[in-house]
Amino acid sequence: MTQLSLADLLPILQTAIGPVILISGVGLLLLGMTNRLGRIVDRTRTLKAQLGNVTDEERKTILTEMSILWCRARLVRLAILFASVSALAAALLIIVTFILALLRMEYACLLCILFMACLSSLIVSLLIFIRDINRSLTALKIELGNEVRTC
Repeated sequence: MTQLSLADLLPILQTAIGPVILISGVGLLLLGMTNRLGRIVDRTRTLKAQLGNVTDEERKTILTEMSILWCRARLVRLAILFASVSALAAALLIIVTFILALLRMEYACLLCILFMACLSSLIVSLLIFIRDINRSLTALKIELGNEVRTC
């Protein structure tokens, strides 16, 4: 095995920049998703605390909203899982790129598979996140009751 020169290493570093930027972007998405999950948990705890002093009708509304919040929490957790898998695949892509370069091996197919796994996981995560946003509007409509008009 021969040593890599700086001239050999620079193109590899340039290739690794894309996945590094992707990891940064996914990290920001994860931050937003975990904040959203925290808000769902906080809202659920608030509603649970209100259950003791409400009428039967209000209790029914709160339980319905809590049910939606439980579904939303599961959706956000799943979105976080897929976003995390995306970041992990990007990190693996960087490591594999360097290992293959050090060993002077060419396995473009492996790099393509890792890149597609990364982007596929990100797409699934975003689709689930969009679904959660739609569910949040359903919960808001229940909370507002008859005060909301459809647009």
